[in-house]
Amino acid sequence: MRIIFMGTPEFSVPVLEALVEDGHEIAAVYCQPPRPAGRGKKDRPSPVQARAEALGLPVRHPVTLKTPEAQADFAALGADVAVVVAYGLILPQAVLNAPRRGCLNIHASLLPRWRGAAPIHRAIMAGDEWTGVCIMQMEAGLDTGPVLLCEETQIGESETTAQLHDRLSAMGAGLIVTALGRLDELRATPQPEAGVTYAAKIDKGESRIDWTLPAAELDRRIRGLSPFPGAWFEQDGQRIKVLASELADGSGAPGEVLDADLRVACGSGAIRLTRLQRAGRGAQDAPDFQRGAQYTPGLRLG
Repeated sequence: MRIIFMGTPEFSVPVLEALVEDGHEIAAVYCQPPRPAGRGKKDRPSPVQARAEALGLPVRHPVTLKTPEAQADFAALGADVAVVVAYGLILPQAVLNAPRRGCLNIHASLLPRWRGAAPIHRAIMAGDEWTGVCIMQMEAGLDTGPVLLCEETQIGESETTAQLHDRLSAMGAGLIVTALGRLDELRATPQPEAGVTYAAKIDKGESRIDWTLPAAELDRRIRGLSPFPGAWFEQDGQRIKVLASELADGSGAPGEVLDADLRVACGSGAIRLTRLQRAGRGAQDAPDFQRGAQYTPGLRLG
């Protein structure tokens, strides 16, 4: 098929690669414009742009798709279908209507649960046992379109957003290839009205660790915010990110270090901090972190 691909972050890259490997013709790759990054704040292309250029594909990164010129350029590509995954712009109706077979979105949740911007983070933070990937026909509403194909997977007890992100990205790549191959036989199923939840964008205010939370809830929050933006506490004027944790036995005052293995008391129960990162440093497993930090039992973490 002749496809317009629309995506920006790392999550989208395996999907683009799968479409190319499956023999589809990529008419153009749409992604967000390069953004300032790094110490020098030089413009850096998105992961999708970098991979598309390496594959020799034409790349476009308009600031908006709302202008008549942008919409005409999109329609002139004469695509059979547009495949959209974490693109980052709202698609106007004129863009949705342009491809012959419409626009298909790859969404990393079991719709209608966790429509919106941060479905992977929210599923882990909420303690969901299952999640998955849906291939959805796009319409004007936010992730409201009928579903063509869906695949589910169980969330691991210690899984972080980074780990689940990679698994769902690979699942999405395989599922869209299957969907395109069966497009004539698949029937779109409207999403049920019951069970709708919204995965709001992660607010930075959610990242500061509240040791008074129950251990299970805090463990989910740490894993759900890992690696970005990263749950953190402040100690001796330094911000410390906690990138991984696990439930542990024990009790004490909230934030109290219970042993040298970084078992920490919560509002109820305790967690063990297993991977941490000082500001401006690389991430470390707990034993390596402790060689420098030397948090002693009885210390109250900020």
